[in-house]
Amino acid sequence: MKIPDYVLKIIKDLKASGYEAYIVGGCVRDFLMDKEPKDWDITTNARPEEILKVFPTGKYENDFGTVLLPIRDKADCSKTENESDKKECLKDVIEITTYRSEQGYSDRRHPDEVRFEKELDKDLERRDFTINALAMDPDEPENIVDLFGGRKDIKAKIIRAVGEPSDRFKEDALRMLRAIRFRSQLNFELEPKTQRAIVKLAGSIKFISKERIKDELIKILSSDRPSEGILLLQETKLLQYILPELEQGIGVDQARHHVYPVFKHNILSLKYCPSPFWQVRFAALLHDVAKPKTKKIIDGIATFYNHEYVGAKIVDRIMTRLKFSNTDRERVVNLVKNHMFYYNDKEVSAASVRRLIVKVGRENLKDLIDLRVADRLGSGTPKAMPYKLRHLEYMMEKVQNDPVSVKMLKINGDDLMKVLNIAPGPKIGAILDVLLGEVIEDPELNTSEILQERARELDEFNLEELREKAKEVIEEKREADDKEIKKQYKV
Repeated sequence: MKIPDYVLKIIKDLKASGYEAYIVGGCVRDFLMDKEPKDWDITTNARPEEILKVFPTGKYENDFGTVLLPIRDKADCSKTENESDKKECLKDVIEITTYRSEQGYSDRRHPDEVRFEKELDKDLERRDFTINALAMDPDEPENIVDLFGGRKDIKAKIIRAVGEPSDRFKEDALRMLRAIRFRSQLNFELEPKTQRAIVKLAGSIKFISKERIKDELIKILSSDRPSEGILLLQETKLLQYILPELEQGIGVDQARHHVYPVFKHNILSLKYCPSPFWQVRFAALLHDVAKPKTKKIIDGIATFYNHEYVGAKIVDRIMTRLKFSNTDRERVVNLVKNHMFYYNDKEVSAASVRRLIVKVGRENLKDLIDLRVADRLGSGTPKAMPYKLRHLEYMMEKVQNDPVSVKMLKINGDDLMKVLNIAPGPKIGAILDVLLGEVIEDPELNTSEILQERARELDEFNLEELREKAKEVIEEKREADDKEIKKQYKV
């Protein structure tokens, strides 16, 4: 592992100006583990105003002694004055922080008082975990400053709070979530005293902003062991404050092909989800979140009718509450809502696959199959990809260029206005919807000549009649698909 030249130069320039300077924190941990650090952080006894004298391009806009120094590619940026061009050639942003200690955390997140210190020891004492309380001088990389046994804990794969764990978590409750995240990312174990402190103080997570909780949750879901992270959230009592809806599945038994209770099934679905995308993994974790609310016993068998639709609404509320972006929320909700899609290779037609594409979106089909694989494996089914799912992938490839949206029709609104000699209005959209529904059933109809002729026929109907026809052609087929889902899966 090599330290970037621009990091070495920053250290060199600070030293040349008469200051101490060290690489510090998680980047030292990653360096020692032969991992590529995502961020390189530097600590120094220079005050912020002194750092800015050494690096005039730095920005100091906080109360914590941290100067942000943008690193740009000189070859690309030296002559440009355009801000957007400068962003394009931004290579990294280095945080250079003055040694500091902190006092008082009345909001359980930020220090009430920050004191700049002259000694490195004071700065390391304020850090969260021993594996992050490390500093290194690149000129003497073998002499790691390690006051709390961080190197030993890295070797033993242990996450241990610096000093008294309860004190660290009372200072910043987000550290409890960070501990779980490091466990998922690094495959380390929580030191028992540190874990007991999280259990004791779990309720203080309510002091943390939803945005920060969301960020840590995404990192857990994106890690190599997301299911272990979620289980640890449950074991440490944090899950009840973050995803209480998920905990409601504990002990809720299922029937038929499901051999596990709902909560365990959701955890295993996350574990076996083949997708690298956290959004799909989140959908795997929450796809059956509504089963506790929809469970009914009919003829002695547990049923969960419409749990996918109720679940989609619950997931929408969860992701809104945790301040996820609209794009991410819509993606996960769509997957949960459609995870029960019906597909039988013996009955399927190209038209039904096209309707599935219209319903869930072409860009979501691979995610939906990954979710189905996760669901199957999480149910204890040994075969992840049965023939019918492979057949679905084949059919999706076969119909991928078939029209599934109005934009793909060989006629558009402007064409209709000319052909029918009518003004812009809702009737145009209604005719296009009817044409789309018919083309989905038979792509060979998608020619300009055929669509123009059909449009003339449809022009004889008024707006309400056209809307009814569009509903008949498209919406009723969707409802029929939904009925097939319920008939096929008595869950």
